[in-house]
Order: sequence, then structure tokens, then C-alpha cells
Amino acid sequence: MIKLVIIGVVCGAAALTIGILIGHFGISKSGTSAPLWLEDVFYLLSFIFLRRSLTKVPHMATTAGDEETVQIMLKRWQDPETGLDKAWREEYWVYLSFPDKNNPNKVTVGDPTDTVLHTIREKEKPYTPDQSDPEVVQPYAAYSPPGHVKGKLVYANQGKPSDYSELNKTVDLRGTIAITKYGGAGRSAKAINAAPYGVVGVLVYTDPLDINDGLMSDASETYPHSWYMPPTGVERGSYNIDFGDLLTPHLAAKEETYRINATDITGIPPIPTQPIGFEDAYRLICDVKLDIYNYEEVKPSSNVMGFIRGSVEPDRYVIYGNHRDSWVHGAIDPSSGTSVMLEITRVLGKMVKQGTWRPRRSIIFGSWGAEEFGLIGSAEYTEQYFAALSERSVAYINVDIAVFGKKLHTAPVKAPGHEKSVYDNWLQYTNKTSTSHGLIPRMGYLTGAGSDYAPFSHYLGITSMDISYTYDKTKTNARIYPAYHTAYDTFDYASKYIDPGFVGHQAVARTAGNVLIRLADSLILPLNCADYAESLEEYLTTALNLYEEKLKTMKISMEPLKQAVTSFRAAVSNLQKVIQSPDLVRWINDQLMLLDRAFLNPLAFPDKYGFRHVIWASSSAGKRTFPGLADAYAKAESSGQASDWDKVHYHLSVLSQAILGAASTLTDDMQT
Repeated sequence: MIKLVIIGVVCGAAALTIGILIGHFGISKSGTSAPLWLEDVFYLLSFIFLRRSLTKVPHMATTAGDEETVQIMLKRWQDPETGLDKAWREEYWVYLSFPDKNNPNKVTVGDPTDTVLHTIREKEKPYTPDQSDPEVVQPYAAYSPPGHVKGKLVYANQGKPSDYSELNKTVDLRGTIAITKYGGAGRSAKAINAAPYGVVGVLVYTDPLDINDGLMSDASETYPHSWYMPPTGVERGSYNIDFGDLLTPHLAAKEETYRINATDITGIPPIPTQPIGFEDAYRLICDVKLDIYNYEEVKPSSNVMGFIRGSVEPDRYVIYGNHRDSWVHGAIDPSSGTSVMLEITRVLGKMVKQGTWRPRRSIIFGSWGAEEFGLIGSAEYTEQYFAALSERSVAYINVDIAVFGKKLHTAPVKAPGHEKSVYDNWLQYTNKTSTSHGLIPRMGYLTGAGSDYAPFSHYLGITSMDISYTYDKTKTNARIYPAYHTAYDTFDYASKYIDPGFVGHQAVARTAGNVLIRLADSLILPLNCADYAESLEEYLTTALNLYEEKLKTMKISMEPLKQAVTSFRAAVSNLQKVIQSPDLVRWINDQLMLLDRAFLNPLAFPDKYGFRHVIWASSSAGKRTFPGLADAYAKAESSGQASDWDKVHYHLSVLSQAILGAASTLTDDMQT
């Protein structure tokens, strides 16, 4: 149903886009190169592991199914013929939230006499045997508190602050239950925003207009007849704002680690919350009763780690990761990415075992646990190895959902056989004009915390990339593939409607593997600072257009920011002149590798745990410019308070000094 388009999302010193994928720049290599591995890849992409192993049972974090996937990863990475140099499990004790199997969460509609008129489904309607598996977890809002509430139902759109504010002008929200749709605000924010108005409970549903192009009938329009979500489908999710274990902020969650009290956790729903299907959402009226029996538990969760030692620079790490856990079967999220990683490691491991190739730099592979509960496995790993990763990491590559959708045409899709095919397809469907390179594929920015790149990019400042094949979004309004986080994300769904023949998986594996090899093997790191400078200049242009005129009236100057970006461009230009000098390889690579760290400021976003990168942090303002400045300006413009305009000035200073500091790291005399 959906056109294959490659999309790579980059954050960092990087034109990983330009320097790696597009191949505008020739990079010298040292040692035995590894182009032949590309030819060997993906003849297993009928995906034996995806079909028979990774998706045969639900594998939510810490369950028996999760342990099965741990053993699959260890077996593959410890294989004597195709395994890695080392593989091991890294265990953390993490705070998770589950529904009570013996007391399922309930939502009922009653009349004034408390007679039950309607009860929502406890589980989705099954269409295949695996969807009837008893281990399919009931839809629930992870980290919602337990509770029993009853009230009039009110529609609160997306649950944004503005939605509740407008609603409160005409409706007394005290004692009500709000029904909201996904989108606009984060999952937990829908309840956090509601509580101050006296709302006692929140329901969340997926609007078919936002996911199904309005189609609603499972008799002919939705799965199993198409890729669209059936009426009973429910999107599960973790309802917490912060990433990592909630009881051990800034500390690795080992068994003996100090833990805060659960009552001190912030960023989770303060009132009972439950997701439901759109079929039930349309039947809810009048008085609604919400009975939530969720409970929390500290349980052991494992990362599985793999390692290939570098031959020349073993103390420099290129990290490749994918999370392992899912909400149910997870054929797409995350098993599409897991299968791609397994195939890459099979080919690289085989060459290492045969002695035909070894990377210049070390490669670390991470199969992260408990990602669905808030990026827990990757976050705990970055907290435990904070110093070593900060000093030695070259880049992080993330492949979570490898393929979001297939093409809209009826003709068969050819598997891209080399970089040019991927490049041409990418360029055709999503592109931009670069001042340096002309027409190039468009890249997004990793500005949120949607997957395991977040701890590496936002917390450690490691240049990061997330790679996937996605659909042509001009042909559908689906915000994500419709079976996302539902019981329908199964092999049947993936093989019929997402990637028949798994040709998209092949393209992602070849592309991600190519990026990995270039980062691990290139003599000079293929990280292009000139493209970083171009991104800063684009952000600056947007910021000037949006804010400069108003800020002048507030006597706040943007000149320091202009000068900082100019200084950064000058430093980049000077570095480019010496970048191919063989006598300066280690120095040049260190400048490239550590550039993103220079943009970290632990005090820049006190209300955003784990976000320290002043260029790529998340933003609620919806503007493609500097996030802290955009958010501060939006708040000041709304409130008009002098103290909020002071914060705009503060963020301008933080930003200007960070960019100047980054420019100084590209020179050897600390002058800008």
C-alpha cells in the first residue's frame, strides 16, 4: 500500500548523510576493505528469524518471551563460525508497570442507576492464531496509577494544555473523565495536562482519520483485508515523559543501586488512564466508570551486548543498536530492526572468524531491553558507561523499525542492489536543496526521544543516526503504520502489508551496514562538519525571521548568535583545509568525533530529563529552529511576563556560547 522511501535521520557532526550515504566525498581507507560483505547479505531475508523465532510469541520486557529472544541473540553472537569476538548479557533491575492478569482493567458505560450499558473489550479481536495467544497483554497505559473513578465523559481533542483550557471555558471539568485521541501531546501529558482542571480519569484512542485515512470496517476495509487498523485495535504505550529507569535517575539500575521513592517520580499520569479502540470510543456516552488495576514491580531486564575488536584503534567505538522487547509480537516494532542487525552481525562475524576482515575501530552491538517502557536498556547502559562512552564513541547507529511500509504501486519492488539505487529512490521522494551540494536527499533531525538514539544523542552528545524505509506520506495521512503497538503487529501483517518479500529490509540492512563499515573502517571519519554548519545556518535564518523583530523591541540582541554561527562556519572551513592530512589523522578524527559533545549543557533544559544537547533537544514549539530558544520565545510571547523574556535572553546566551565553544574545539588554539 505504501511507496518505499529511504529515510535517514541524523543528528550530529555529521553529514552522515553527505559524507557516508550520498558518497560525495572519497574517504581513504586503511587495512582490508569490506565491500564484498554487501554481496553476501540478505539471502536469509525470507527472515527465518523474523518468522519462526523473533515473532512466534509475544516478548514484552522481562517476560518468558523476552528471555527467548535474549537466548537467540546470545546464540547467534556466540556462534563459533559467524559470531562476534565477544557477547554477553548486561542485567539491570528496572521499575516496570503491568496490568493485573487476575483483575483486568475495565471501562464501562452506565446509566444514572449504575446499570452497565456497555463494557469495552479487554483484548483486541483476533484474526490469526498468534493474535489469540494467552500472553498477548491487555491494552493498558504503562505507569498509569491504579484507581476507580466515575464521571461524565468530555471530549478533550488531543489533550494539549490549550485543549483543556478552551474546554474549561464552557464546561466544568471537575469530576469528569476526558477522552482524547493520540497525537498533539505525549501520552502521559494528556493526563498531566488534565489533572489541574479536576479531571479524574483519561481515555486515549486512535482516531481512524489519523491512522486509517478514515476507513473503519474490518469486514472489508481494515486488517485482515488491508494494512489499516481494525476497529478493536488499541495502541499500547509507556505513559512517562522521561527515559531510563524511573527510580534511578542518572544512575545505572543495578540491584544494589540507590532508588528514589516511587512517590517522587514525575512525568507519569497522576490520574487513572487507559487506551481503547476507536470502535469502543464511538460507543462511550454519559457516565463512564474507569477501573484500573495496574501495578509496578522492579524486575531484572537484560541488554545483550556484542563486540568486534578494532585492529588499529580498538579504543574507538562505533555502536549499533536495536531494542529487543515489544508490546506483543512486534513483527515490525522491533523485530524488523532486530532481524536486520542479526543479518549484519552474521556477515561481519563470518568474516572476522575466517580472518578475512577486521574493522579499524571497535564495533559494539547492543540489543536493548525494556525500550518500550521508556528506552530503559539503552539509557541504563549510557549511565553505567558514561565516562568511557563519552570519551571513546565515534557514532551511534539505531535501526528500530526497519520498514514502516511498502509501495503504493502494484508493480513489484526491486530490492536496491547498491547505494545508488537507494540514493536515487530517496532523492526522488524526499529531497532538499543544499547550499553546498545542490539537490540532496532530505534528512530529519533526531530532536525527540522516540527510540534508543536518545540517550546517546541527547544525554552523551554522540553523533547518532536512525535509519528506516518509510512510506510516501503524500499518499496517506497515517502518522505511523496502523498496527503499531497493537496485537496485529504480527508476521502475517508484516509479510502481507508492510514489506512483502522483505526487499525493504534488504535495503535497510545494506544501507545501515554500509554506514557501519565506513564509520568503523575509514581512515578519516566520514563526519562532515560543513553540513553541520549548514544546519546551524538554516536554524539561524528561521530564528531571525521568527524572533528578531520582536526581540529588538524587548532590547534583546541576536547579534551574539549570528556571530557564533559565523565563527563556527569559519572554524569548519579551516578544518576542511587540513582534513586529508595523513600526519593529523588522530587529531582530525578527535575533532570530528567530539564535536557534538561541545553542544552539551546540563543546565540548559532543567525540566527535560536527559536532554542536554542545545541544538537537537526536543521542542514543543513546532518550529524548525533552535529548540530552547523556540520554546522560551513561545512561552514568553504567550505570558508576556518579563521573567519569561529573561529566559529567552538566557537561552540565546546558552546557545551562542555553545556554538562558539563548539567552534573552538575545531581549532588547536581555543580562539574563535
